[in-house]
Amino acid sequence: MDGKPRILTGADGLPRCAWCGTAPDYVAYHDEEWGVPVHDDIRLFEKICLEGFQAGLSWLTVLRKREAFRRAFAGFDFRRLALWDERDASRVMLEPGIIRHRGKIASVLNNARRACELADEQGSLDRFFWSFEGREPRELARELKRRGWTFVGAVTVESFMQAMGLIDAHEPGCWRRGAARADLRRG
Repeated sequence: MDGKPRILTGADGLPRCAWCGTAPDYVAYHDEEWGVPVHDDIRLFEKICLEGFQAGLSWLTVLRKREAFRRAFAGFDFRRLALWDERDASRVMLEPGIIRHRGKIASVLNNARRACELADEQGSLDRFFWSFEGREPRELARELKRRGWTFVGAVTVESFMQAMGLIDAHEPGCWRRGAARADLRRG
């Protein structure tokens, strides 16, 4: 244990994972999205791409730029992005609201092509990603790399698995721990 608190109680009295702090947009992300099971292929692709952009930066930085990323990358429609070329990548490099990292932009376009292959082979990204339920992030990272995906190291993939609900990483004592899956079962 590093001595840092794992749980913070918000102004609303709810105990939360301490990493989300008190910034309203971060708290909303924690409460409404992080760890909630995702089964939509485009949302899954968006999440794995944004986790790749986060590498080396704070998640809050990426979260606050998410709408600009969505505009720049055609809503993360991987079938559309798979058709983009170098001119499109250069145009995205000029977008003011995103993280303009050429390697990460190229990765989105590469991974869009790989996502098309994967969805065609497996029936959906959803089916593929959820087949890793109960498995280690490094296994999924290894398989994605084998299939030609980039910016998908074990740490990035673990963050993706947490964000998309494949791993419930809410701290013990957090009001959301177990809640997303319970809500899904009830719904």
